[in-house]
Amino acid sequence: MIASQSQLMSFAEFIEWYPDDGQRYELIEGVITEMLPTGSHEDVSGFLVAELNLEIRKQNLPYSIPRNCLLKPLAPRSGYIPDVAVINRGNLNNEPLWQSSSVLQNGATIPLVIEVVSTNWRDDYGHKLVEYEAMGIAEYWIVDYRGLGAVRYIGKPKQPTITICKLVEGEYQIEKRVKGDRVDSAIFPELKLTTDAIFAIANP
Repeated sequence: MIASQSQLMSFAEFIEWYPDDGQRYELIEGVITEMLPTGSHEDVSGFLVAELNLEIRKQNLPYSIPRNCLLKPLAPRSGYIPDVAVINRGNLNNEPLWQSSSVLQNGATIPLVIEVVSTNWRDDYGHKLVEYEAMGIAEYWIVDYRGLGAVRYIGKPKQPTITICKLVEGEYQIEKRVKGDRVDSAIFPELKLTTDAIFAIANP
């Protein structure tokens, strides 16, 4: 459990505070939030990691997917642990906090981030979309396998949706994929992945 905060925390304070207790925490506008993923959430995340790692090996790409990393956006009081982060290892020498704290802050190092939506869907569609765009992360997927997002994000009637945000001239161009669609990626142009395959993992 997180003790009640008496004041908003900076990113540097968050890194110093971060406990080695096996739990995952994020900093959202100065407030510590404990991440409590469900089994289905972890199943979907694990499936995506496996599919992308296979593609990395097949294409011999200079990428890897760390088990855990912390993203430092431009907002001074936020820090995010993405469900999946594909990193360009050739750019790690430009990440001063990587070796000491597994922190990434340069968008060029992170070509793709994926967030699997849970009850914190407002952060995935709101704070994180804005901050990942500002960081210059080339591609951001929001995998809403339960259709939890607001109608303004996923449409009506609500249904499981994957939102793919691709950075074009500094702004995300947003595409939605629903049941029966192919999930296309500019980072992995040869990827053969469908929404059905992803949604089936959450509902075996």
